Amino acid sequence: MTKKLVILAILFGFSLTAFTGPISDLIKNSGSSTDYPNSDILMIFDSTNVDVQESGLSYVNTHKLFKILTTQGAKKNNVIKYGYDPLSAYVEIQKVKIYRENGKVEEIDPSLVMDYPAPARAIYWGAREKMIEVGRLEPGDAVEVFLFKKGYTYALLQEEGDDDERYIPPMRGHYYDIVPFWSGNPILKKVYKVAIPADKTVQYEFYNGEVRSSMVLKDGKKVFTFTKNDILPIKREPGMVAYSDMAPKLLMSTSPDWQAKSLWFYGVNEDFGSFETTPEIDKKVAEIVKDAKTEMDSISLLTHWVADEIRYSGISMGEGEGYTLHTGEMNFTDRCGVCKDKAGMLITMLRAAGFESYPAMTMAGSRIDYIPADQFNHSVTIVKLANGKYKLLDPTWVPFLRELWSSAEQQQNYLMGVPEGADLSITPISAPEKHYFKIHGNSEILSNGTIKGEFTLTAEGQSDAAIRRMFASGYRTEWDKNLEKEFLNISPQAQILEMNYGNPIDYKSGPILITIKFIIPDYAVVTDEEIIFKPFIASNIFKRGMSHLYFNHDFKDRKHPFRDRCSRYVELNESIKIPANTQCIKEEITNSFGNDIISYNSDFGQGSQTIKYFEKIKLGKRIYNADEWPLFSKAVKFQKDFANEPIILKINK
Repeated sequence: MTKKLVILAILFGFSLTAFTGPISDLIKNSGSSTDYPNSDILMIFDSTNVDVQESGLSYVNTHKLFKILTTQGAKKNNVIKYGYDPLSAYVEIQKVKIYRENGKVEEIDPSLVMDYPAPARAIYWGAREKMIEVGRLEPGDAVEVFLFKKGYTYALLQEEGDDDERYIPPMRGHYYDIVPFWSGNPILKKVYKVAIPADKTVQYEFYNGEVRSSMVLKDGKKVFTFTKNDILPIKREPGMVAYSDMAPKLLMSTSPDWQAKSLWFYGVNEDFGSFETTPEIDKKVAEIVKDAKTEMDSISLLTHWVADEIRYSGISMGEGEGYTLHTGEMNFTDRCGVCKDKAGMLITMLRAAGFESYPAMTMAGSRIDYIPADQFNHSVTIVKLANGKYKLLDPTWVPFLRELWSSAEQQQNYLMGVPEGADLSITPISAPEKHYFKIHGNSEILSNGTIKGEFTLTAEGQSDAAIRRMFASGYRTEWDKNLEKEFLNISPQAQILEMNYGNPIDYKSGPILITIKFIIPDYAVVTDEEIIFKPFIASNIFKRGMSHLYFNHDFKDRKHPFRDRCSRYVELNESIKIPANTQCIKEEITNSFGNDIISYNSDFGQGSQTIKYFEKIKLGKRIYNADEWPLFSKAVKFQKDFANEPIILKINK
């Protein structure tokens, strides 16, 4: 039997035992670490077969065969694991076989499958893992796994009925899936096959590549098959967008459009009573907004109260997980929850204050494409203003942040759950000037190489948050030390003479403002003829406020879009007094380039015993196209070069 026929036999469900010899040959001839030098395993095939019922319940059979290529691959795969949530899914590891390189075939007793709580951090919803130990593997061995699953990813409201009722997806009667056709390991063949009742309308699209597809009618169902061969790992690029934004994937849905999803999301939470208030909540709301003078005052006060006072910690709360938001009463009592709990608490409080407010869903970290499959991992709040427009609020991402909606989420899709229904939307770009980072200073270089000076740092928006985090996320006793570390990164001899940062926890009063006086002995190298030093303000002190500096600007060949933390505007300005008997030998120079999105400007010059310079960098987006990388990296390179290029003073004798 040929290699192709063996794979076809496997994928279409024929008995494997009859083909032990040819399968062994297939494993042997599939490839080795020489063919895939950067991979630990080779997936010979990855097959998924889905049978969708009229209710939307799906029965899923997966069948995989992978080959161990390296010792590291053997270590990583000596245990087979599959994670699931028992409130919404049933999983069974049905069979595991090991094909040894010497031709021996071993089948592991399925009764050895163990069921353990899954490791968790911050979210403790009772997720579990099915695991079975494979034992010692060697390069050349192969492992075959048969797995059955029914159910859905999210745990939702439990309904009365038979055992399968709990596994029906949230939009009853509908099916949707997101199927990645990319992998961190090479795949010789991947097949996704799904049978859907013929009376259901199906939308699908394959993104970021090509796939062989077909649809046939069989036994009253539409049977869709998608096949892709020779899938190779995608090389990771620094700062690259999420794989789902640029790698091959299939989206499939029976939901008619996003409008339908919006209406469903609105209805499921209103029916559950997620946002009903209580006398205790009403009392707290009145207390919070008692001094508010405008609608934005009230919205801001309530948003920040929820952001700061509801701890991010998801505990298992029984019914109401997934898309159904827990009640305001529960959230207010527990004072903790995940994004949907914080969003729901804010909605409840806004309604108690007289506002019209609803939930919205978004995908933090990646794009939502237009096929209405469930591409969501985050819940936020919307409020209708007096002018009739909706405003986004995110109490999860704005603790101790001066924004109401985190601009780290700009250029991000979202779907509102509103009574009139809504289409998919995208958050706008936030102007870089709203996220400024500025350091203005004066310093003096002494003839013995000591530098002394003072400067003022101010920042706003996401830049403010990056600086303020050194206070908000640490103990008060560590605040001074955290500032000192910034100086010690520049020189181990740095000394702070005076510092003033006000009350950094009081982020509502205004942007962060830090003033520091300092002295650094032996900052400059002094010879008989020269004094050599680097500009202090431009030395990347408080680099934490300039995430673009972490990019490797030497990376040349970018194929994929990339992202920074946020749009930003950077301004660095210093006046340096130099000894009377010295003269700067660096020529006056001005650099200016860029466009409306990305720009760099700098100026360096010498007056009477004074050197003055400034830098201005504007980075106008969070997500950039690959063709914007040359200009972005050029701006980053110029800023880094300015920091590292020494200033040389000639000593006049």
